Amino acid sequence: MAGWFIVFEGGEGAGKSTQEALLAQWLADEGHTVVRTREPGGTPAGEAIRAVLLGNEFTGLSDRAEALLFAAARGEHVAQVIRPALEHGSIVICDRYLDSSVAYQGYGRDLGVDRVRDLSLYATDGLLPDLTILLDVDPSTGLSRVESPDRLESEPIEYHQAVRAGFLDIASKDPNRYLVVDASGSKDDIAAIIRTRVIELMGSPR
Repeated sequence: MAGWFIVFEGGEGAGKSTQEALLAQWLADEGHTVVRTREPGGTPAGEAIRAVLLGNEFTGLSDRAEALLFAAARGEHVAQVIRPALEHGSIVICDRYLDSSVAYQGYGRDLGVDRVRDLSLYATDGLLPDLTILLDVDPSTGLSRVESPDRLESEPIEYHQAVRAGFLDIASKDPNRYLVVDASGSKDDIAAIIRTRVIELMGSPR
């Protein structure tokens, strides 16, 4: 596709929103058309599903239903927002994508890593990011930054530890497509590391 697809991943309180905003502003200042979006969400249907997935009133939601809802929101998101923007040459920056499902439901819920990944690949017709930036933080540190925990943020610390291990395992298997950054560093230092990798990405052949 003409555009570039960049995703931010990481556990709760890792600083994804901050770094996503900094990268988007820098790219816009450089003259690029940037589309910022998030998961679950990004479309009216996706935002409605987000309310179910993260709302504390749905604490009894089954693990499989959770995985299916994430995939459904993602499929609509790709069809309506991400793929059209990429086809028009925009840089799409997304707060969470497929790897969040693999980490949170595949590893965290123990639903099966391959099963969860295949579900999202089906929903998105195989669309993968050009670069995934994983902001790594100890769950205890990250969760301490969360002021009003949602349904997933309220899970036990053991769950979030499994999610973190899952993210790191995913990234270790494809280092060319992942940038793992220690999220305990300063905001500006992290942003500089990310910009360097994005410059390398956009200067490389397809």
